[in-house]
Amino acid sequence: MISARHWLPLILAVVLGGGSVLVLLQRRVDAILEPLRREEAVLYLPSGLWLKRLSLGYDSLLACFYWTRAVQHYGRERLAGSDKFPILYPLLDIATTLDPELVIAYRFGAIFLAERPPLGPGRVEEAVRLLQKGMAGRPDYWRFWGDLGFIYYWNARDYAQAAATFLEGSKRPGAPSWMKVMAARVATEGGERRTSMFLWREIHDSTDDPSMRRHALGNLQFLRAEEDMEQLEKLAVRYAREQGKEPQSFQDLIAAGYLAGVPVDPLGYPYGLERGGKARLHPGSPLVRFQPRRRR
Repeated sequence: MISARHWLPLILAVVLGGGSVLVLLQRRVDAILEPLRREEAVLYLPSGLWLKRLSLGYDSLLACFYWTRAVQHYGRERLAGSDKFPILYPLLDIATTLDPELVIAYRFGAIFLAERPPLGPGRVEEAVRLLQKGMAGRPDYWRFWGDLGFIYYWNARDYAQAAATFLEGSKRPGAPSWMKVMAARVATEGGERRTSMFLWREIHDSTDDPSMRRHALGNLQFLRAEEDMEQLEKLAVRYAREQGKEPQSFQDLIAAGYLAGVPVDPLGYPYGLERGGKARLHPGSPLVRFQPRRRR
């Protein structure tokens, strides 16, 4: 723990020094943090609550300096090609403890923490913890929910959690319509078809925007096509088991009595059957653009 005697001159300077205090404070913070750049230095950083008690009301000013130090630490470690970023979270935690309303530190700090090496440390758990700290103080701030949803989606690849977060965020005051759209889209990509269909149907039935309604309808049609393709793949497996060979096309299934005719998607385009019994959309079907990456 840094001795209080290091910080008392700072506080007195803030009270007595007028405009020049900014320069003095900057230099003092630099001098104190310089030896803390080693990985083990995290053990010696002061706590935000301890600093808050000593700040004599200048906690917001001090928070800005710690936020600045966090940005500089991130940039320095990234340029050095490091994947450690040893004091990034502690600096962000201190900054947001000193000033719980420092929104930029929560939002951009979480991005810094979640970035995968070599762009960042890839510490998703710390990014989530930082945003949840902000959400505890401002539970109705929809941007925190959006940021958290994207971190679950892009960095954690936790589609179920991402969809749930976007959906919950969409209920916050002032939340934009795209949050509910993201909830539905991510649920589709994560294989949560029932949830996705429910959300897209709700969007379709509630929106006054014609383009959004068309987009929702397209997603609903794709989800129905996805159900069709799953059933067709099951038929292909059954054919292979009973006939002793894989079907080469749906014509084999028709000839053997498994299908009455060539199956088509909700827009009338015929499905295809690939080697291994995998069903696919016709390349010309407009529904292809609604297909998530995992199935392409």
